Amino acid sequence: MEILLQLFFSFATVGLFCVGGGYASMPLIQAEVIAKYKWMTMNEFVDIFTISQMTPGPIGINAATFVGSKVAGIPGSIAATAGFVFPSVVIVLLLAFLYYKYGNVGPIRGILNGLRPAVVALIARAGVDIMLLAFWNKEKLPVEVVQADKIAILIFILTYILLKKKMGTIKLLASSGVLGFILYMAMGMRP
Repeated sequence: MEILLQLFFSFATVGLFCVGGGYASMPLIQAEVIAKYKWMTMNEFVDIFTISQMTPGPIGINAATFVGSKVAGIPGSIAATAGFVFPSVVIVLLLAFLYYKYGNVGPIRGILNGLRPAVVALIARAGVDIMLLAFWNKEKLPVEVVQADKIAILIFILTYILLKKKMGTIKLLASSGVLGFILYMAMGMRP
């Protein structure tokens, strides 16, 4: 029961301070599940982040569900997901009321404009951490360029190009997985 309460309140904290959507929640989830509670390693976290990206639904909720499942099975999934969603429901109801009543008031507009760059910084930080792990299998700088996983970088570049050409996400993820499998097997490498 204690672990279920920890999961609920841990993800309620993430849900409470998660401004800007699912990607912005990743560094907060990372801080809770890796640094604070040590429920998983960075490699496991990146795997969960990847799976959360591929499965239907919001990435933050998917991550909460997967982490909860790993930590405490189905009850853990329910506790973590409920914790993640609860603050959002309360806050969105309150903000919807305030926004429609006071949304064009100067100080409110200033707060919203001030939050945007902070959200971008949160997303960028999570992106850098994940890129380090994906390209160099390291969690921290410095890294040596020559030690980078060239297949991972190739897939990253191709994915970026195909995103610019508006390739669908499902096709993109499936193609990347197949390409990664083929290239790593052909090179006799372990991803």
